[in-house]
Amino acid sequence: MNYFEYRNDQLYAEDVPIADLAARISTPFYVYSARTLRRHFRVFDEAFAGTDHLICYAMKALSSLSILKLFASLGSGFDIVSVGELMRCLRVGADPGKIVFSGVGKTDEEIAAALEAGILMINVESRPELHRISEVAGKMKRRAPVSLRVNPDLDPGTHPHISTGHRDSKFGVPLSQVDEYYAEARDLRNLEIVGLSTHIGSQISELAPFTEAGEKVAAIVGRLRTAGITLKCLDLGGGLAIPYQEAMPPPSEYAAALLKPLAGLGLKIITEPGRVIVGNAGILVTRVLYNKETDVKRFIVVDGAMNDLIRPVLYEAYHNIIPVDRRKLGRPVTADVVGPVCESGDFFARDREMPEPKSGDLLAIMSAGAYGFVMSSNYNSRPRAPEILVDGADTHVIRERESFEDLVRGEHVVTLKSA
Repeated sequence: MNYFEYRNDQLYAEDVPIADLAARISTPFYVYSARTLRRHFRVFDEAFAGTDHLICYAMKALSSLSILKLFASLGSGFDIVSVGELMRCLRVGADPGKIVFSGVGKTDEEIAAALEAGILMINVESRPELHRISEVAGKMKRRAPVSLRVNPDLDPGTHPHISTGHRDSKFGVPLSQVDEYYAEARDLRNLEIVGLSTHIGSQISELAPFTEAGEKVAAIVGRLRTAGITLKCLDLGGGLAIPYQEAMPPPSEYAAALLKPLAGLGLKIITEPGRVIVGNAGILVTRVLYNKETDVKRFIVVDGAMNDLIRPVLYEAYHNIIPVDRRKLGRPVTADVVGPVCESGDFFARDREMPEPKSGDLLAIMSAGAYGFVMSSNYNSRPRAPEILVDGADTHVIRERESFEDLVRGEHVVTLKSA
């Protein structure tokens, strides 16, 4: 559920007409609904009621400071994958003791920053990283809290680019080597073994893979206990799909499927939802520039582009596209919705059936809250779009549109000697 809806055939974000925003803020721009963000977080959190748990929002999905502050105020922890994301959390006053550091390529500087901040744990992805963390901790005269990320070797049935739990993925420790990794970690005196982690992918629409992952994790925990290695928490990742087109399992069913094989272990359960909380809480608003028709194709050219939202070309992702004003719908047409960037991959939809918009009409690209702005770029020297947070009837510009000076900041024009 989200709080983008039509009132008198005009699209609203909570109590704010999108058309009014567009009259004040040039397109394209992102709009997020605070009410939706709060509701989605609470529904996900409540799905684990009765279980010792911690929700660590996977901030790679959407990392704007105001969004992070909102989640921190709700008691959220954070799943980070870079020192930049760590700094963002600390900037908004997030509790470092609720931060988990994931990712396969942590630098010495990132490890040191995480230890200095006092985060909950670092998820270890390889033997070299295990020893590197120990070395950095030793130099700092600290013990590093670590969790080994296990690759469960299963196929969650999602897009290959967002599937992380199969055997040939770059993520995690192979199942066959988990026990020896933990034994090795136990012998490194600068490490404190805190937990076990796993993550099988993103946009997963079936519950069985989560249960299977839980079963494999439970078996590992049992073996570790027999070997005298006790854990405090299990980080089970995220990955629950959102309904871009079709209905998806609710968080309550996801939690039940995940927790069933883990009953009785007595460990804190950490989950890392990202897309499922923010995906449907954001939209990208764009304006129609031209209607172009060739002898074989119809194109609707808008001012938004792949640099604003790259998911359609990167993941073959579907986003519903709806008119901001339904009062004067055009005739039904089948068209490609494309942007002005000089790439054939610059499209939001292909062969999409929709009411034909006119030049100047506004379109809303739905479900753009996750991996939308965070993956945007300055390709073709286009400034990144502003971000607007709506809370009831209040609107907040939480990120301004970039200027030309923003685009060239840090660049230096040099005059070279003639040959």
